[in-house]
Amino acid sequence: MNKALFAIVALSLLFSCKEQQKTPAKAETVKTEIVQEVKKQTPFVWEGANIYFLLTDRFHNGNTKNDTTLGRTNPTGVLRGFMGGDIAGITEKINKGYFTDLGVNAIWFTPVVEQVHGDTDESTGNTYGYHGYWTKDWTTLDPNFGTKRELASMVRSAHKKGIRVLMDVVLNHTGPVTEKDPVWPSEWVRTDPTCEYTSYESTTSCTLVDNLPDILTESDTAVELPDALLAKWKAEGRLSIELDELAVFFERTGYTRSPRAYIIKWLTDYVKDLGIDGYRVDTVKHADEKAWAELYKEASYAFETWKKVNVEESLDDTPFYMMGEVYNYGISGGRAYDFGDKKVDYYDYGFNSLINFELKHDAKKDYEIIFKKYNSLLNKELKGHGIVNYLTSHDDGQPFDKDRTMPFKTANILLLTPGTSQIYYGDESSRNLTVEGAEGDATLRSYMNWEAIDSIPETQKILAHWQKLGQFRNNHPAIGAGKHKRLGKRPYVFSRTFINDDFKDKVVVGLDLPMGKKSLWVKGFFGDGTKLFDTYSETEVIVKNGKVILENDNNIALLELQK
Repeated sequence: MNKALFAIVALSLLFSCKEQQKTPAKAETVKTEIVQEVKKQTPFVWEGANIYFLLTDRFHNGNTKNDTTLGRTNPTGVLRGFMGGDIAGITEKINKGYFTDLGVNAIWFTPVVEQVHGDTDESTGNTYGYHGYWTKDWTTLDPNFGTKRELASMVRSAHKKGIRVLMDVVLNHTGPVTEKDPVWPSEWVRTDPTCEYTSYESTTSCTLVDNLPDILTESDTAVELPDALLAKWKAEGRLSIELDELAVFFERTGYTRSPRAYIIKWLTDYVKDLGIDGYRVDTVKHADEKAWAELYKEASYAFETWKKVNVEESLDDTPFYMMGEVYNYGISGGRAYDFGDKKVDYYDYGFNSLINFELKHDAKKDYEIIFKKYNSLLNKELKGHGIVNYLTSHDDGQPFDKDRTMPFKTANILLLTPGTSQIYYGDESSRNLTVEGAEGDATLRSYMNWEAIDSIPETQKILAHWQKLGQFRNNHPAIGAGKHKRLGKRPYVFSRTFINDDFKDKVVVGLDLPMGKKSLWVKGFFGDGTKLFDTYSETEVIVKNGKVILENDNNIALLELQK
């Protein structure tokens, strides 16, 4: 909630107490008007958020001085080396209003902790840890991505724009073993067997792929810090600081010095120090679920600790948020993920939301079929819990509309389907997903197409559509978190309603509308005489005989109450 308004309310209350005998009526009027103003503020709800997901290295280069670090100069396969994107680049786009114009209210960026220094020789091409999922040291940032000071600046810049920050975290595994990066001790990791994914054990007690050491997240046995890590800290002049902080953490929590407890401490430090609003958690189903409950507990503690110290910088009272990547989890499965021999409800282990892998398939169906299904499931089986919908991602080789032939429909489905939306960087500008010579996931990770945004009219038209839909979604939690109801079949018109305490949000949307003059049925939702505003065409209309009339060449209408 707006702190300035809180301050005004407090002052007005103080004024009314001191001047009660002199001007009680006037003071009461001022207080009432201010309280009403506070109540009118649109609440933020993660269930209806609009998240922008980007690969830090592939989004925007804000500092060319860190393009090559740690001797990473070996040639790589296509799109398998560092390309210069960094934290400073994200901040630059935040400050220029790119995310605000897109209606984004949360940014999820790939991990920026220090990656393995070496490269791996794979069948898909020589590869460095440009993607951020190959951790070498959780306690510091990778110089290719930037510094902790730059990350702090990014978080502050985002918060000033009302944008939340989601940090991508990896607790399940380290980076691969290379000539420059030795394997962690056997007390910390397993290096075999490779996962077969046929049961709970063959999915959790194994390595995701060959040469990706798996953290023993299920172990409660105390372990010593690796000699290589201690030597690294000593060489960097921070050994005593790291050891002292660990002593304080374990004394406060009472945890055994297990591998997962160390990593939880290191990950939650970024929340405590910087005010990170939430996590996107990688490879959830491959680690022991109690690790996630502990991670959420400590991250929540760290977040509340940060807010107490940084009252002016915290956005509101929204708790820490954690969403998980349980690969292939779909909304139709209900709360639990089925391993075949065991079901696990990850919502019981700290997760507010799970990424929904089902929308890319549902997207081939009619709008009403999609919206009705998601509305039903979210208000029944999943009531009180969230899902994060996407149509394109960094490691899904079968995205919806991979050839970018339906950018407008993609926006409509993603941004209007009930649940949290996740825009993958370049969805809004039809960034190329089929790069010649790129193998595997790499083809999904091309550099952001800023030049097309700056110079190609069709790209600009597509972006404008995403912006209008995104801003409408951001301004109306009813779109993602509200209840859905069809009002008209031809043309297709539906309503969404969201109620949160004394806040009520009502909107109407029309899709696949005819060109020229069109009549939208709103009877039973907005009464005759109600003044509405179509934010897509920027047109004022009045409800007459249960309808509103628009005349334009748009096939979409986004109707809200006239302010």
